[in-house]
Amino acid sequence: QVRLVNSGGSLVQPGGSLRLSCAASGSIVSISNMDWYRQAPGKERELVASVSSDGQTNYTDSVKGRFAISRDRARNTLYLQMNDLKPEDTAVYSCKQRWRGYDFWGQGTQVTVSS
Repeated sequence: QVRLVNSGGSLVQPGGSLRLSCAASGSIVSISNMDWYRQAPGKERELVASVSSDGQTNYTDSVKGRFAISRDRARNTLYLQMNDLKPEDTAVYSCKQRWRGYDFWGQGTQVTVSS
């Protein structure tokens, strides 16, 4: 049974930083393809960052140089470090894992960037 629990979202001012977490059980983060998505009200879900099982990372252009995806093998947790946050980053952020042929999603965590 796979469960992904997202946490770390909050209200933050422009230019601030947050670190989001995706804690997994019933699966292994370090050998999986892992993604962070975000969705703002009225907009389509957007792939923000990904890391492959061999450690390759990719980012959407709007967050390159500001966001970093990483994994902690000991804690079986995926992270998204977000720096220099902008109002357009406001969204619900969710992690996704491909595990044994199926996609599993975290419940999402709200990030609001506002002055």
